[in-house]
Amino acid sequence: MDLAGRLVSAVTAGDTDAVRTCLEQGAAPDTLGPDGLPLLCAAVARFDHLTAKVLVDGGADQDRELPDGSTPLLRAVDTGSPTLVSAVLGNEPRLRLPEASRRELLDLARHWHETGALEELRRRTGAVEPAVKRQVDDPDGDRIDEFSLGGRTVRDGHGAILTHLEWAFGLFPPLGEVMARAVPHAQDGDSNWFAAAYYLGRRRGPRIWSELALLRQHPDPVYRRFLAHVIRFRSFLATVDRAPDVAQDADFLASWAQEEPDGQVLAAVLDIYTGHKHSDQEAIGLRYIGHPDPSVRTEAVFCASRERAARSDAAASALLGLVHDPEPEVRASVALAFGQQFTPDKQLDPAVRDALLVLVRDETLRVRRCAAESLSGYADRSAPVLDAFLALLDEEDKDVLLEAAWALACRDHPRTEEAYERVGPLDVFSEHDHRTSELWYYLRRKQINQA
Repeated sequence: MDLAGRLVSAVTAGDTDAVRTCLEQGAAPDTLGPDGLPLLCAAVARFDHLTAKVLVDGGADQDRELPDGSTPLLRAVDTGSPTLVSAVLGNEPRLRLPEASRRELLDLARHWHETGALEELRRRTGAVEPAVKRQVDDPDGDRIDEFSLGGRTVRDGHGAILTHLEWAFGLFPPLGEVMARAVPHAQDGDSNWFAAAYYLGRRRGPRIWSELALLRQHPDPVYRRFLAHVIRFRSFLATVDRAPDVAQDADFLASWAQEEPDGQVLAAVLDIYTGHKHSDQEAIGLRYIGHPDPSVRTEAVFCASRERAARSDAAASALLGLVHDPEPEVRASVALAFGQQFTPDKQLDPAVRDALLVLVRDETLRVRRCAAESLSGYADRSAPVLDAFLALLDEEDKDVLLEAAWALACRDHPRTEEAYERVGPLDVFSEHDHRTSELWYYLRRKQINQA
């Protein structure tokens, strides 16, 4: 098979490594497929963003006019997949594309969004039967609705695509316009919600901030939750860019946390707030440590137990009081919080040790996993702690087993090799997982001691 044929086969199979190899060996990135269209169109039709990106990075022309007057990039917009559009859009689209082409892409995305993905799909296919709807996990970690009808499939991400294209083309539509694309998709993780919050979080300046701040008083909690997500991205990006308004955001969140009535929104606010260093953090955490909403209690735990900061007696007492909380997620947060404040010599406070020994035997796997992770980080070699790690060797969960094995290895326990045998092959874990290499260090220490 010649090089072009190998590239066609690789794209058809979605074998990105083979596609990359063919391109590196000189295959033409705009090679035509059996349908007479560039192979980039085949990747787009299959929602194969990885192959599409390799082709574009290798020189495939996403703006090439096709026999029907479209382009591969326009076809990507039609699919409704934000990830696919990002892969096909390429570098510097604002400079590369003439104004008319940019407007055509924006109009297409806007038309799909305003008409509705299912309605436009029905119009294009003429099909009258019920559509098949399913929710798919977008490769970037979001979720998105997908509709299949009349032999065609589209995803309901055109609002996100429109927002992404606007940013790529240097356009900044009003807050209300962008927000309207997100609110109908209020479930956490939706691509349209994510894109609107992310790109609004990238916009800075007093005007956009004053408009955002007003949403804190919106009567609908969905809008307030959206604001929380915008500030999450805004705070993260401000930290990365060392923007001067990080302190302003922390003050805003502290004030908001003390008056927000909705539990779901309050939990989101506290979650973002704990990412800041703020003087009121412990007090706000203690205020909500007994909140009826378990998601609020979960976030209050981290708020009242600031990482690497001294814990007051009041905070310590409050956290210990949640060891037997009825909600597993709250108990898991307590277990993690107890692992955040190592002393320089990693000595374990007796009360915290007793609490972790309770949590490491919890009925819920996630709680046991978190407690094991926290307990293993301390230098405690007491019999109760060793017995707790040995008891974990009966677990079926590989991650818990590895945590126990690592803890025993760090303590030079004679059952270390047995513990790692129970874990099984270590190559299933990340090569950067510090726990896998500890077995080598343990064996090396053992060899030296026996010499």
